[in-house]
Amino acid sequence: MESVLLQHLSIGYTHKGRQHVVAADINAVIQRGQLTCLLGRNGVGKSTLLRTLAAFQPPLAGEVVMEGRTINGYTDKEMSRLIGIVLTEKPQVQNMTVAEMVAMGRSPYTGFWGTLEEEDEQIVRDAIRLTGIESLQERLMQTLSDGERQKVMIAKALAQQTPIIYLDEPTAFLDFPSKVETMQLLHRLAAEEQKTIFLSTHDVELALQLADCIWLMEPESMQVGTPRHLADSGFMGRFIEHEGIRFDKNTLTIQIIK
Repeated sequence: MESVLLQHLSIGYTHKGRQHVVAADINAVIQRGQLTCLLGRNGVGKSTLLRTLAAFQPPLAGEVVMEGRTINGYTDKEMSRLIGIVLTEKPQVQNMTVAEMVAMGRSPYTGFWGTLEEEDEQIVRDAIRLTGIESLQERLMQTLSDGERQKVMIAKALAQQTPIIYLDEPTAFLDFPSKVETMQLLHRLAAEEQKTIFLSTHDVELALQLADCIWLMEPESMQVGTPRHLADSGFMGRFIEHEGIRFDKNTLTIQIIK
């Protein structure tokens, strides 16, 4: 079932009255229950697209439809219950426990004072359990590894109980086992919790192995499909292959030629 629909979307900036288009006429769908990965070279507009989808900046043209309504049809409060966002930047917090950080995800529901009712506390416990961080609950945020911290921020987004979660480079700064574990977690959460999970990443091979759908952003177009479809159609090979780099479309792996 479609969750996010892009219709003739143009993204970019307006500066001194002039529009600077980063990408134009994007038409694509993000499906509920799937892990969708956004790939593309540096500077192609991935961050601009993600900010537009998250309503951090307005589209230049076209529409973003989420859960059946255009993005500008939601109030700020409604948006906070619709989209959870996990950014690349490390949270600048001190002396906050993991459990307290995850509980911050309940802020759209708890009002000004942020008082948690029993139902809120149960939702926080469920988010901690789903991300497998029970043993970290009493740890202070500043004592966590990058991989542990990323799991906490994903748990916070789960506690927010939004149908849509956007992540910006969630595997950046992680060692390889943590990258794999994080991507596996996101794939499982999308399928089992029926979340719409959309992320940008430079970890191409992990995306090929674990994504249900890939958006391959190019300067003049957006290619959308399963990893197998984009491999068989030649788009992934064109994106990946350079001197000394080969893409095996049969195994969806990247080879370095010495």
